[in-house]
Amino acid sequence: MTKPKALALALAATTSLFTLGSQAANPQPSVVIVHGAFADGSDWAKVVPLLQDKGIKVTVVQNPLTSLADDVAATQRVLNNQDGEVVLVGHSWGGTVISQAGTDKKVRSLVYVAAFAPDAGQNTKTSQAGFPTPPGVSQIAADKNGFLYMTPQGMATDFAQDLSRQQTAVMTATQGPIRAAAFDDKTSAAAWQAKPSWYIVSSQDRMIQPDLQRAFAKKIGAHTRELDASHVPQQSRPAEVAKVIIDAVQGDN
Repeated sequence: MTKPKALALALAATTSLFTLGSQAANPQPSVVIVHGAFADGSDWAKVVPLLQDKGIKVTVVQNPLTSLADDVAATQRVLNNQDGEVVLVGHSWGGTVISQAGTDKKVRSLVYVAAFAPDAGQNTKTSQAGFPTPPGVSQIAADKNGFLYMTPQGMATDFAQDLSRQQTAVMTATQGPIRAAAFDDKTSAAAWQAKPSWYIVSSQDRMIQPDLQRAFAKKIGAHTRELDASHVPQQSRPAEVAKVIIDAVQGDN
């Protein structure tokens, strides 16, 4: 091998190692998603592949929905398995969960999707004080075990009114009932006080008042995007929801 060729190969190898080292030092954040009440991880099935197509590692927490502490613990287990920084996403009740779990040092930023954003020492119920009861609450029923679920009618007309009846029937069958007492559990922290936040407001939400969502977004100083959607924009407007999460991953406003 000639000296010039050997030198060129050595320079190329050095450049490749430097590039790999830089990439390893600044990996793209992963995304951890916390679903809400009356749902399970499949609620995010339309958004996950859109993020994966961008090379983003995504994990959806499967919440037990038995208490705030239990859901935070489930989220913490997933966070423990992430190698680098995390963008933590929460929908609905999941917003309460990420407000607590988001204090983890791996969490770089938070994304609230039609979600609660309570203060430290506040519970989900009291975080709604001063706003009218949304119409969908009338379709929440209790079972014999102290858990709450959405009726089929409520799922179709209040929870996901911008989806087909076929879709809402599947959502009814796969929903995760939540222990009623969980809504009384108080947070001990508010991660949004120290972490950059994004907020998606659903303007046609019948489960969490849109004006309450706007108030949450203002309070936490979030980059805000409003969508003409039901309580589940991740199902009816997945591309727009994915875009907001990608913005958070990239650190864009």
